[in-house]
Amino acid sequence: MRINTTSPFSFLQSLASRFQPPAWFVDEGQQKIVLLLNHVLMQEKEAQNRLLRKKGSVVHIRWGVFALDLLITPAGLVDRAPSSAKPDLLLAVVAESPDVVFQSVLAGKPPPVKIEGDVQLAAELGWLADNLRWDVEEDLSRLIGDVPAHTLAGLARQALAGLRQFLAHAPRPPSAATGQSGAASMTEPMKASS
Repeated sequence: MRINTTSPFSFLQSLASRFQPPAWFVDEGQQKIVLLLNHVLMQEKEAQNRLLRKKGSVVHIRWGVFALDLLITPAGLVDRAPSSAKPDLLLAVVAESPDVVFQSVLAGKPPPVKIEGDVQLAAELGWLADNLRWDVEEDLSRLIGDVPAHTLAGLARQALAGLRQFLAHAPRPPSAATGQSGAASMTEPMKASS
């Protein structure tokens, strides 16, 4: 009997490589990401204070064909940077495969990232990544009430735990077994800007 070790995300990866979304869709998606980031940032005053120290800085985020330039505002929030803005920091997700990124996130680890540019800005963003959390259950409770929000959040936690357990016991493709897709081997050290 032959076991299929193909990733369930390989279909999505092949679809993403052939699909080019319209410009309005990309624009709207980026705007929604900015709104979500600001919503989460506004829940933590320390996060805004840390970003305020780097106001005017531009962060370029890239993963495959997805790219977003964020400008840190004088309010300690983010906005989309003008296309002419020169980035102070580059954050590029090294793993092209959604499978590798998804497994990293499920394991509670950041995906492998290449970081270049302003080391101090990278440190502030690292602090945000380690300490800033979106309280989805709290936001849901404002929309549908405490009990339904708690029930939905509990179901989501159970589903996530089941998925983590499944992925922990799932057979790995040969490249994963040899460590070629490990986060530590693909992550590059920070490079200070000159």
